[in-house]
This record gives sequence, structure tokens and C-alpha cells, in this order.
Amino acid sequence: MKLSAHQDTLQLSQPFGISRGVKTSAEVVRVQISDGSALGLGEAVPYARYGDSSDKALSQIAKLPNDFSRHDLTELLPAGSARNAVDAALLDLESKVAGQPAWKVLGLAEPQPVEMCYTISLQQTEKMIAEAQQCADLPVLKVKLGGQDDQAAILGIAEAAPDSKIIVDVNEGWNIDTLKGMIPYLVQAGVELLEQPIPAAQDNQLALLDCPIPLCADESISPGMEIRDVCPSYSFVNLKLDKSGGLTHALEQLNQARDLGLGVMVGCMVGSSLAMAPGFLLAQQADYVDLDGFLHIAQDTAPALRFESGLLSAPEGLWG
Repeated sequence: MKLSAHQDTLQLSQPFGISRGVKTSAEVVRVQISDGSALGLGEAVPYARYGDSSDKALSQIAKLPNDFSRHDLTELLPAGSARNAVDAALLDLESKVAGQPAWKVLGLAEPQPVEMCYTISLQQTEKMIAEAQQCADLPVLKVKLGGQDDQAAILGIAEAAPDSKIIVDVNEGWNIDTLKGMIPYLVQAGVELLEQPIPAAQDNQLALLDCPIPLCADESISPGMEIRDVCPSYSFVNLKLDKSGGLTHALEQLNQARDLGLGVMVGCMVGSSLAMAPGFLLAQQADYVDLDGFLHIAQDTAPALRFESGLLSAPEGLWG
């Protein structure tokens, strides 16, 4: 088995802002694994929030032994982008060697198109409202908040896209007092899910919060963390392959979440369709799907995932 890995930089089609800052490009790690007869591909996005980076991921991958299987990865690599990229490449290789799609290799049902949200990033309020108006025909919008004009932004977006379901993602950008003050505006806007409103380190402050909108944990789920250890104030969890360490473990996490009675969102970082493709299989069992990272890059892989009329689907030949 021959493995190679490298870092690549993907330019975004426009700046993408969240409460922690704005990015104009995305660093990804790409892995190729060959057995001499077929080539498996994988892509992952290092999550800087947890100290992950391309250099760190490539260093971890370089230390792998010459021969191992996908099921060995939890012992060989920590949860993170390195394991995600290798897991994806190995599963793609297994699929090609077996002559079967990845969903069959994993014993899953054949994937169908799924409803996916489109993300409106944090920017000037007028631009956010204008973008919402352009996307008003989409079934679900995910709105990044945590700026200086959140009240006007969310009310303006709700008015601009009255038929769209709205999810708000704050990326730890509020404190508990700001959250309490924003709840009436979120309710007025019809927000149906609120993701990571305050820093993970302050989750204990959510215990006494009176919020009619379900809360979803994202940053509060660190790489390698057990789902059962998520703060009980959250009723949904956002599963991202770059934190789970790949689809293999993410499927286990999804089952854990369901056993605990938690709702599930399948999320992503900004990357190409190759990075999103394994998550599409996980998305088949999710309540919310946020795999639109590929829509925000200037040049995607070919073939690419398809997003039409609010539905996400995967073409043959992309991955798995």
C-alpha cells in the first residue's frame, strides 16, 4: 500500500465571516492511497480552533506504518483532520477494490438527495439581508451571527426570506447576557435551531437559561470527545468529520447521539466536494444537513456535489 499526502490552499469565491474572523481561503489536506490496482482519495480541513493544522496533520500521517486498515485508525491517529483524510481515502479505496459503492461497503442504505441549508456568513447587515433575499427560495438558511448588529440582521433576514427555515450559528460569539437579550428577536424571526451561542467553556451557564429554541452543540464537542459528555443543555449535536476523525467513527457517534435522544446536524468546514462527499452518507440519517462548504470555494473538484432546489446529491465518480 502506497500513501501520499499534501496540503492545498483553496481560494474562496468571496470572504466568509464568522464571529471568530473572516477567511478568504481554506487550507486542506489531501491523501491518496494506492494498492497498485486502485487509488483512494480523501480530503480534510484542519480545525484551528482545536490546534489542528496542515503541518500537524501531515506530520501525523507521515508516521503511519506501511500496512494498516481503516479499522486500525482509531489506534494509530487521534481524532482530527489527519484521521479523517486517511479514513476517507481508505474507504474510497475499499469501494473501488470491491467494485461497490461506499454505502454498500458500510452496510448502509442507498443514499438519496437530502435537504441542505445554505450558509449566510457574517458580514455587513445589508449584505446579509440582500443575500437572504437572493436565497429566499431555499428551504433552509443557516445564518452566522456574533457581530455588532445581530438584532437587525436576523429580523431583516427573516423578512427577506419568509418561507425559509432559519438556523442561527453564533460560533461562541455571545456571552450569556447577550444570548438572553437576543432570544426575543430569535423567536420573532422564527429561528428553529440555535447553534453554539456561547463559548464551550461557559456551557454550565446554560443550565438556568429559559430558551424556547433548541440548542445545538458544535465547538462544545472537541475532537475525541464522547457524545455522552456533551453538556445536557444541548438537545442537538453537530457532527463534523474533521472532528470525529472520519466517517467510520462519525457513524458510531451518530448512533450514540440517537441512543441519548439527541437530534443530529451533519456539518463541515469550508472545503471541496471531495471533503463533503463522505459526510453525504452520514447526512442520510441527520435532522439537519450543513455540507455547503463546497459552495463557498472559487473552484471545486470535478465531478462536484450538486445543490439544486435546496437538495444535496452526489454524482458517480466523485468519491466512494
